[in-house]
Amino acid sequence: MGGLEAIVAPSGYGGRKVKPEAMQVQPASPIESNRARYYAFALVTSLFFTWGFAYGLLDVLNKHFQSIFNISHTQTTLMQVAYFGAYFVFAIPAGQFSSRFGYKRLIYVGLSLYALGAFMFWPSAVTKKYYGFVLSTVVIGAGLVSLEVAANSYISVLGPPHQAAMRLTFAQARTDAFQAVAAFTGPLIASRAFFHGENQNNLHTVQYVYLGVGLLGICLIVLFFFCKLPEITEAQLQENLEATGAEVKPLWKQWHTLFGAFTQFCYVGAQVALASFVLFYITEDPYLKTRFTSSEASNMFSYMQITFMLGRFVSTPLLQYMEPALQLLIWGGMTAIFSLVAALTGGRAGLASLFIVFFFESSQFPIIFCLGTSNLGKWTKRGSSLLVMGVGGGAAFPPAQGAVADSINSVRSYIIPFIGYMVVVVYSSGMIIARKRATARAAALIDAEGGVPAADDKDRSSVSDSEKKVEDERRENVTSSAVPV
Repeated sequence: MGGLEAIVAPSGYGGRKVKPEAMQVQPASPIESNRARYYAFALVTSLFFTWGFAYGLLDVLNKHFQSIFNISHTQTTLMQVAYFGAYFVFAIPAGQFSSRFGYKRLIYVGLSLYALGAFMFWPSAVTKKYYGFVLSTVVIGAGLVSLEVAANSYISVLGPPHQAAMRLTFAQARTDAFQAVAAFTGPLIASRAFFHGENQNNLHTVQYVYLGVGLLGICLIVLFFFCKLPEITEAQLQENLEATGAEVKPLWKQWHTLFGAFTQFCYVGAQVALASFVLFYITEDPYLKTRFTSSEASNMFSYMQITFMLGRFVSTPLLQYMEPALQLLIWGGMTAIFSLVAALTGGRAGLASLFIVFFFESSQFPIIFCLGTSNLGKWTKRGSSLLVMGVGGGAAFPPAQGAVADSINSVRSYIIPFIGYMVVVVYSSGMIIARKRATARAAALIDAEGGVPAADDKDRSSVSDSEKKVEDERRENVTSSAVPV
C-alpha cells in the first residue's frame, strides 16, 4: 500500500461514481520521461542542503553568543525566534507567489534572500551588534521558507501521488547524506572555529563562515538558472484530483491540512527547542559526573545529528511496508517518552535519551507534511505554505524552554519538547482512525454502486485474478477520495 492519498481522505466523495481513469491516477508532473523527472528531483533536493547547514550552525551560535554578549538563556533564543518566526510570517506570501509565478521563480527569490542574509553577518560581526545577527537571521529565514515551500511541495507532486510520503522522506534522506554532512559539520566547525582558543572570545570566524554560506547561495542560483525545471500548475493538480471523482472542498474546510499545520507547528517547535538546548544540557547538567567543555558538547551534538540522519535512512524504506500515519504514531510516541525521560533523569540516562529522540525525530516532518497536503488539488501550493508556516513553531518553543531553564535548570526544561511531541501522537492517532472509517465507507459505497458482485450474486473466490486486481485498485482509489470525518 504505502499511499498517502489512501491514508488521508480530505475530499468529499459526494455520492458520485468513480471515473474509470481514477484507477490509475497519473502524476501531476508534466515531465514525460523518468530520466527528466529524476533529474528535476535530484536538483530540487539539493536545496535541502542549504537549510541543513544553516540550521546546524544556528543551534551552536546560541552558546557562542551567550559567551560573547553575556546574555541569558532566554535572550539567546532570539536567534531561533528570528529564524523560525520568518517561517510563520513569510510562508503564506511564499505560497501565493508560487501560485502566481511558479516554483522556479520562488526558488530564485529564496536563494537570493538566503545569500543576502548570510552576507549581512559580516557587518554585524564587525560592529559586534547582537541584534544585527538577529536581523540577518530573519532574512536567511525568509529565504529558507521560500525554498521549503518550493522544494517540499514540488517533490510531493513530482510523480505518483501514492508515493508522496516515501518520495519526500527519501528526498530528505538522500540529501541527509549531504544535509547530515551540513548538520554534522555545522557543530564540528563551531567546535573548531567558535570555541577554540582566542576564537571563543571574538566573532571573526563567524563572519567568514557566513561569507561562505552566502557564496553557496550564489552558486545555487547559477545552477538553477541554467536548468530547465518543468513547472506544475494548479490546473494540472486540480485535473489530477478530479480524475478520482472527488469533490474538492475549500481550503479552510480541509481539516487534515489545518490540524496538520498545527501539528507541524508543535513538532518543529519541539525539535528546535530540543536541539537549541543540547549544548546547555550537556555543559550544565548537574547530574553528570563528568563535566564537558563547550567544544566537547558541540562534538557530541554533531553525533546526535548523525543519529538523526541514520533514523531517516532507516525510516524511509519502512514506508513501503507500513502506513505513514502509523509510523508517525510510533515515532512520535518514542520522542515523547524519551524527551520526558531526559527531562526527569539527566546524567548519562538523559544523554542516551537525547540520542534516541534524535533518531525517532527523523521522518516526522515529511510525513506530517504529506499527510497535511495530500488530495488538495488546486489548493496544493497554498496548503503547502500552511504546513511550512507551521515551522514557525521553532520561534515559540525555545523561549518557553529558555524560561524554564533560567528558572529551574536546562535538564528540566526538556518538558517543553515533550508537549510538542504529544501533539504529534494525537494527530497521527486521528489520521489512523479517519483512515479506517474512510475505508469502511468506501467499501460499502463500492458494493452499492456495483463493484465486484457480492457473495449472494457471485462468490468472490470464483472471480478471475484480473477482475480481483481491478476491483482492489478501484477500492483503493475510492478510499483515497473518501471523507475522513
